[in-house]
Amino acid sequence: MMMTSHLGLSKPAYRLFDTHCHLDLSPFPITLESELGLAQKRGVERFLIPSVGPQNWATVERLAQQHVNSFYYALGIHPHFLPSQAPHSLFSLLEAYLSQSGKACIAVGECGLDATISDSAQHQETILKGQLAIAQSARLPVVLHSRKTHNRLLQIIKQSRFTQGGVIHAFSGSEQEAKQFIALGFMLGVGGVITYPRANKTRRAVAALPLEHLVLETDSPDMPLCGFQGQTNTPSQLPLILDELASLKQQAPNDVAHMIWENSHRLFNLPF
Repeated sequence: MMMTSHLGLSKPAYRLFDTHCHLDLSPFPITLESELGLAQKRGVERFLIPSVGPQNWATVERLAQQHVNSFYYALGIHPHFLPSQAPHSLFSLLEAYLSQSGKACIAVGECGLDATISDSAQHQETILKGQLAIAQSARLPVVLHSRKTHNRLLQIIKQSRFTQGGVIHAFSGSEQEAKQFIALGFMLGVGGVITYPRANKTRRAVAALPLEHLVLETDSPDMPLCGFQGQTNTPSQLPLILDELASLKQQAPNDVAHMIWENSHRLFNLPF
């Protein structure tokens, strides 16, 4: 596995976009500036910070305001953090916040479904469908969380007639599932899971899929890479995921990085 190639401090020839990192969560409020410096020395220039609910919408917005043209953010309601208030009240709040957001707000999310938590599937689906409708109206892509729910998520996207696309965060499914999401206009978020040799299904899928449908992400501070278990995951490790993807695709890292950079900007309708 290629776990050392791009950890030097000389500026690499490529540019990277970490399309999913929770830089508002611990330990980043304390270590953010030093982490950013290290990430940027390793070629990571842009970062998307998804929110989890009304409780951190203002925080991710403020971070983007403090790091213009480097930080971007998404506003949404994560299935792990569903508030108890009525759905219509939540949707009104999200619509109001989106209407006042600046250009750095480039998606709705993180939202989606999770079959491993106690909140009912019906409640999760209600909140997801509302966010898809809001994103459709706002003409924004979505950042989708899906854990053991790929089939149901595909059904809901189709039933909702959602056409704005987005990204399936931390994709860990099969090639067949991936192609179904791609057919609906989605890209696949490739993260640290591909650095684990035991993740055969996902590694095979990523190796087989066209590169133009993939983006890179760390999900910092979670989802540590193979060899870094028990440590805080950081955007500065994104080049390690790039290296592993390049190895799976049997292409030069610089060539892969160039395509991934373009994919990331096309996904979120940003100039590059």
